Amino acid sequence: MAVDRQNLLRIMPAKGGTSVPDVVVVGGGAIGLAVAWRLAGRGAAVTVVDPAPGSGASRVAAGMLAPAGEAQFGEEGLLALALESWRRYPAFVAELEAATQIETGYLECGSLFVARDVDEWAALTRDGDFRARVGLDVVALTSQECRTLEPRLSPRIRGGLLAEGDRQIDPRRLLSALTSACERDGVALVREEATIEVGADRVLGVTTPERGLIAAGSVVLCAGCWSSLVAGLPRNALPPVRPVKGQILRLRGRAGDMLAQHLIRGRDVYVVPRADGQVVIGATVEERGFDTSVTAGAVHDLLRDARELIPEIAELELDEVSAGLRPGTPDNAPLLGWSAMDGLAFATGHHRNGILLTPITADVVAALVCRESVADVAAPFTPARFAAAGAALG
Repeated sequence: MAVDRQNLLRIMPAKGGTSVPDVVVVGGGAIGLAVAWRLAGRGAAVTVVDPAPGSGASRVAAGMLAPAGEAQFGEEGLLALALESWRRYPAFVAELEAATQIETGYLECGSLFVARDVDEWAALTRDGDFRARVGLDVVALTSQECRTLEPRLSPRIRGGLLAEGDRQIDPRRLLSALTSACERDGVALVREEATIEVGADRVLGVTTPERGLIAAGSVVLCAGCWSSLVAGLPRNALPPVRPVKGQILRLRGRAGDMLAQHLIRGRDVYVVPRADGQVVIGATVEERGFDTSVTAGAVHDLLRDARELIPEIAELELDEVSAGLRPGTPDNAPLLGWSAMDGLAFATGHHRNGILLTPITADVVAALVCRESVADVAAPFTPARFAAAGAALG
């Protein structure tokens, strides 16, 4: 049976007929915490259920807020969503930092895309033409101009593209700030596994081993790549989300010495310099299921590719090697909206863009649950697009 798109985007009636329902958010990463914070700010009674808040993909992420860097052919709708979230980031960070007095490491630094050889320069030129066609502000630079901006770049760099609008944030600081903001606004954090409870025709809330039933008018599923494994959901309400592995390195430089002033992006690697001297290098994209092992080959390749861009990286201390699991969907775009089960909303499937899309996701989902108008830019990302596709295929 086909699922009506508009029906899935409808606003659910609030619990008890009021305009602000009780809500359970399943998942305590950046998305889940931001959704909870926005809902609490509207007066909702919110509970976040997660056995280890802030420990998933958000903690491993590099924190690039770079629509230009993530723009891909055929993903103009996703780019529009990313740009809207990017536009909301300054106000989002200012409000969060003012509320918590926690600095998030937000920095308007720009991205420098560089090419190491003729083939990479040809590919980068094509990428630049595409980005210009979709309205992104990028400027082509010569090798000398790249090294004038970033003197530590290798002299072998053939040229580059500058995207001055790209930014960065420290996801771990962001998680700390969001946790503090939630607690300040009365959000209950339940550090347990959740089972979603379903009645005859809608969700009733969640149960946990210690707390038992936590009743709610709405449940928001924000469990990242584990969203389809949360217990209790009927088969027709499972989100089509899979894990996509990414291995990432953290290096330690001299305190207060930024290795570069921009995000540096090569064809197969990115380098994120932080103001405190830390350098983040990532990230692989691997279809390995729920495997979070760190491999010698991935570490070798990331360091090799990063060193070819910035030779001085070889002198830095290797501080941390980790792997995270991004939540991917069949089209690698997020699920934002009501599911096929009454009272259950999805905010998952953000793939490589979870940190970037945090502000827009929180605003969209909070507006849905509280019966407010929702930004049109979110309409293409309703879960109904997969239900409809499944029905069409029979």
